[in-house]
Amino acid sequence: MLGRVTGFDDAEIDAHTLRVVKAIADLGSITAAAEALGYSQPAISQHVKRLEARLGVPLLERVGRGVRLTAAGRILARHAPAVTTALDAAAGEIAELRGLRAGRVRLVAFPSASPTVIPLLLADLAARHPGVEVTYVEAEPPEAVAAVRESRADIAFTFSYPGDRDDPHRSSASGLAVRTVGHDDLVAVLPEDHPAADSGVIDLATLSDSAWIAGCPRCRGHLLEVCGRAGFVPRIAVETDNFVAVEGLVARGIGVATLPRMAVTSFPQLPGIAIRSLPAGEVRSLHIVTAHRADRVPAVRAALIALESAIRTSLEGPEDLGTLGAAEPPERRGPRT
Repeated sequence: MLGRVTGFDDAEIDAHTLRVVKAIADLGSITAAAEALGYSQPAISQHVKRLEARLGVPLLERVGRGVRLTAAGRILARHAPAVTTALDAAAGEIAELRGLRAGRVRLVAFPSASPTVIPLLLADLAARHPGVEVTYVEAEPPEAVAAVRESRADIAFTFSYPGDRDDPHRSSASGLAVRTVGHDDLVAVLPEDHPAADSGVIDLATLSDSAWIAGCPRCRGHLLEVCGRAGFVPRIAVETDNFVAVEGLVARGIGVATLPRMAVTSFPQLPGIAIRSLPAGEVRSLHIVTAHRADRVPAVRAALIALESAIRTSLEGPEDLGTLGAAEPPERRGPRT
């Protein structure tokens, strides 16, 4: 029967069982696992007890008011992602024979992708594959990579900065497929009356006396790094991961900032600000993270194709994602389609 693995003296382990054990491992309790999987707590408890009886070994042990996995339970939880992904791929290939009339994709991406890349992706999938259901959640790269690793997401659209010592696409992504799909250049955001606003390309050293507005933790770390290379430590006045708020603060003269161009072009420019280029090479890399061979699942493959197309469109560089706006003047570019 599809989805069943034999072993332990011919006891059967099915895909549902693996998902139950993995959910308990991830969420730390039977109650939370039952809620996440859409079952009652007694139903999950009875399922585990029946499996323990078949296998002849305990899978859970009581710890205070909670439970934790035994060695046997940890073995099942460790193998669960690979087995369930393979089974989903098999079921997906059969679905493909039926013309991809159904499927589900769980997507996670960073906030500035939400008004730019994600609407294009969802519209493309809705037009080409209306039977594919997509769920979307915003998350910064470390959480997004963890969601794929823990089988809570099928695709993560992420970014990284050069030299990031805590880059989640390294050890944190061990065992996953990580592919770089483009580069998003960084720009300086200044009050329009700032003396440096007359420059075509900003030398960050000229902003050493300015107050700064810092973004998300990873963006803040990169800001400290690039300012350090320019010979100064930025005086950070405000921190916010809301890039619309960043522009609003700059427009009021609260400080200066750097932002990815994808964020800057996702909404109309506020009056009172100037957008200027930074030296070549100040970019963030864009990545797609999945489980290995996840693209064998037809719905996931369709979403990946739509995602890459949306990224190319958002960056306005379908033939070379790494040359965004190289020939454009320093003035603010208009909204993109």
